[in-house]
Amino acid sequence: MFGGDPVKDYSTLHAWSTEHPGEFWAMVWDELGVIGERGERLHEPGPRLRDHRFLPDATLNVAENLLRDPSDEHAIVFRGEDGEAVDVTRAELHDMVGRIQVLLRDAGVEVGDRVVAWLPNRPETYAVMLACAGLGAVFASTSPDFGTDGVIDRFGQVEPTVLFSVPDYAYNGKHHDCSGRLDEIVAALPSLQASIVVEPGWLDAIEPTPITFVPLPFDHPWYVLFSSGTTGAPKCIVHRTGGVLLKHLTEHVFHSDLGPGDRVFYFTTAGWMMWNWLASGLATGATLVLFDGSPTYPDANRLFDLADEVGVTFFGTSAKFLDACANTGIRPADTHDLGTVRTLASTGSTLSPEGFRFVYDAIKSDLHLASISGGTDLCGCLVIGNPMLPVHAGEIQVPALGLAVDVVGNDGASVPVGVEGELVCRTPFPSMPLRFWNDPDHARYDGAYFDRFEGLWHHGDFISTSEAGGYVISGRSDATLNPGGVRIGTAEIYRRVDTMAEIEESVVVGQPWENDTRIVLFVKMAAGHELDDELRGRIRSKIRSEVTPRHVPAVIATVTDIPRTRSGKITELAVRDLIVGRPIANVEALANPEALEQFRERPDLA
Repeated sequence: MFGGDPVKDYSTLHAWSTEHPGEFWAMVWDELGVIGERGERLHEPGPRLRDHRFLPDATLNVAENLLRDPSDEHAIVFRGEDGEAVDVTRAELHDMVGRIQVLLRDAGVEVGDRVVAWLPNRPETYAVMLACAGLGAVFASTSPDFGTDGVIDRFGQVEPTVLFSVPDYAYNGKHHDCSGRLDEIVAALPSLQASIVVEPGWLDAIEPTPITFVPLPFDHPWYVLFSSGTTGAPKCIVHRTGGVLLKHLTEHVFHSDLGPGDRVFYFTTAGWMMWNWLASGLATGATLVLFDGSPTYPDANRLFDLADEVGVTFFGTSAKFLDACANTGIRPADTHDLGTVRTLASTGSTLSPEGFRFVYDAIKSDLHLASISGGTDLCGCLVIGNPMLPVHAGEIQVPALGLAVDVVGNDGASVPVGVEGELVCRTPFPSMPLRFWNDPDHARYDGAYFDRFEGLWHHGDFISTSEAGGYVISGRSDATLNPGGVRIGTAEIYRRVDTMAEIEESVVVGQPWENDTRIVLFVKMAAGHELDDELRGRIRSKIRSEVTPRHVPAVIATVTDIPRTRSGKITELAVRDLIVGRPIANVEALANPEALEQFRERPDLA
């Protein structure tokens, strides 16, 4: 990818990719062998950032690009928590997709219809998506651990024609039945023409059928992804076929060095955008490695066992998982080979400097640790790794190719190195959402990304640049603390508190107090420890000495659990709203909604 000085080479390439975006994305199409007709026009500017169009004359079918040739090479390697093991060749995946398309056609599915999947992270889920994409249907998914209301809140908005589901799934040593919830969901989706249960033998009666690949415009919808916000109904984010494919190819090939022979694993469910990111790995010729179940059952070594068993080369997980591993005291470097693992990627929340040190000390010293960050909004990354450049603890290495990432103050002007500000993108990119569902005047779309700073994509992260040229994310800017009018990112507090042996994890929020904001820290204690005044004093002293006096919590209180979204992010906004008496509308976005109850009407916060 680079020659000479990698730092200068990458800087030069990145500058060109943002100054000449049409040429850059056309180069990605050409160099990475996209199947389709690219067309001559490269970039069609519009009056607003969201109106820009890339490769407006292009036609392609994304399923054809992911499936490639029906060879005997492995497309998918699946391992279940309960011991189930399934290996699927590319020829077998082709066969599965062709049969599923028969089911879709029998249900009357046409171009633009929505097909939804309430499925685990299994090979069949990828086959359903590919069958939909081949026909030009729009695919949306969530995982079976979502409750009835959460599924209906999401799928009900897009009025699906077909629903795929499973009768049960395994998690944390138990099998969970889905049949009762399925009846309620089907009854609440009147647009359904078919409800199909994925179970052993479900495709046996269908004759092998060639796959249909409908040529589609570059901006044809591929996915609807759902926001995980907890303050209202989930946003339905419509993502375009060509834009997401090019974005993922860039991240996979240029930023992650993936290709034929690689085995790519990311711990995810079908309800997180990293599932969609992982699926695109098929287009590079790599094999996808899937795991469904609890990553810590029967113990925290489960995913490292998987990496050794199947020869994972790219190991993707969350910062939460790495922190949990550190807290358990495991050292895979001492117990596992991990010789094939070349890259470890971390996302979902910010990986602390201590997390970086844990990976290199306790997991593997000679790998590329890529902390990455972006989200559902762009189905990809804004800031990302680069295997050719140095890794600095606590920093994300580079801005993604094709994205003019910047850090700005409240006036939209760039801030100096080391100064925290808002994460923005100054140029259009092809995986910007096509639109929001049921948002005909783009009011919700503009409110989400463009109203704050005119002409800039506003991502909502509080971030700074480092002297080394990397990025340090301090937390969501809409959840930043503001004591005395000084904005403070929550990550600085977590880095100090969550490394203390007495504390398993924490959540910090701002509470309106006497015409100002005071910082409230909730801690979940590690086994065998209690919160007392002596520990409160040590926490405050550590934060005061290692950060600033402004970061010191006014209140430190205990909780038994920390509420998180299903992608592992701490739900600071939900906690903040609860302690000030606001309702939480979308609790189905949470993996553990029961954790919210302990934040209601607390006398220690009155």
